[in-house]
Amino acid sequence: MNEASNAIEIIENTPLSFAEYREKIMAAEERMRSLPGAMIGDSAPLKHTFAEGMYVREITMPPGYLAITKIHKYSHPAFILRGTVTIIEEEGRRTVTGPASFITKAGTKRIVFCHTEVVWTTVHATRETDIDKIEDEIVAKTFDELTPADRTIEIEGGQGEIS
Repeated sequence: MNEASNAIEIIENTPLSFAEYREKIMAAEERMRSLPGAMIGDSAPLKHTFAEGMYVREITMPPGYLAITKIHKYSHPAFILRGTVTIIEEEGRRTVTGPASFITKAGTKRIVFCHTEVVWTTVHATRETDIDKIEDEIVAKTFDELTPADRTIEIEGGQGEIS
């Protein structure tokens, strides 16, 4: 078993606090990056769509695809349009078959494994249309970047906090 698989198995099969989970998932990602043939970044096809105040991101992942997601600064809706995927996150492991929808909480970083081809769509509140700027706006590079200010959004009539 290689180091990345071992790290993922430890995360999946050991009761961990949120802090321990975050430490282990960052270590697993670092190990995966060092593997020969590892694809870093958005290595599956992405489709970007915009609507008033929204950015819609759709990724199509092949069977057998294993990825560690980025850290999400804000909560947002997510949709599995097609396929079956196992998701490992702070709350535990689940297998989801589309069509399905759920909310990704701020601070989430997941390990995902696609059993079949999976089409996964997320929707993000932003007025930005430049993909690089959106990435900077919605993704944290480390968990230390997450602050209460990152969970506050502008809403009509004032501000709202994302919990």
